[in-house]
Amino acid sequence: MEESKEFTIDNLRVKMFEDRNTMGMRAAVDVAGKMRELLKKKDHINMIFAAAPSQNEFLAALSQQQQVNWERVNAFHMDEYVGLGANHPQRFSNFLKDRIFAKVKFNKVYYLVPDEKDPEKSCRSYTKLLRQFPADIVCMGIGENTHIAFNDPSVANFNDPELVKLVQLDEVSRLQQVHDGCFDDIEDVPKTAITLTVPALMNSKYIYCVVPGKNKAEAVYHTVNEEISKKYPSTSLRNHRNAILYLDKDSSIELLKNKSYV
Repeated sequence: MEESKEFTIDNLRVKMFEDRNTMGMRAAVDVAGKMRELLKKKDHINMIFAAAPSQNEFLAALSQQQQVNWERVNAFHMDEYVGLGANHPQRFSNFLKDRIFAKVKFNKVYYLVPDEKDPEKSCRSYTKLLRQFPADIVCMGIGENTHIAFNDPSVANFNDPELVKLVQLDEVSRLQQVHDGCFDDIEDVPKTAITLTVPALMNSKYIYCVVPGKNKAEAVYHTVNEEISKKYPSTSLRNHRNAILYLDKDSSIELLKNKSYV
């Protein structure tokens, strides 16, 4: 593969790179550039982050970007397990704290903290915050089953009336956590989570979607080629006016078989 290839499908820009590090760096440069641009127009901006190993290279590069005034940035994250202890290393809040929330000085980090007795209460509280601080930028990935956040095909709703909801996780989603090395066994993976809904993500002004790895190649192919529908939640990206999908060689492999894209 050349250093990078690019094409557009519907509204979605797709950028393909040789390796994960290059992909992560280029995505970080683009996000930092957009942050600087928005901060020239606004006192503060609001960003939503995904917590997954697929984001490691991107988050590492983003935290090193220069001339970004993080003290004018509010941070959110897009999902959280219900049932993991506050200090559990696989809790998404802890994942992001280690990789970016504690590495740069945000104006404010709004953690999604499930109320174990009443998780619906947590959904309402986070919804209130998202309405108070509308998202400018979403930094996300795609799951093996094309989920975005924890909007698996079984629960995804492109017209969801909620911004945050409680969901039961598909077995494919739970198994992905084992594939990613986050848990040793599927029985260790929580069955319930709180997630931002599809509209909560799509309402953002800009979306940067980072998807490396061979295990995502099929999901990427579906994202680009299938009819836009909840059967493949990530196809919703093609409706967004300012979304970019970043891929590495491994996640691009199915697309590269179709030379018409490049």
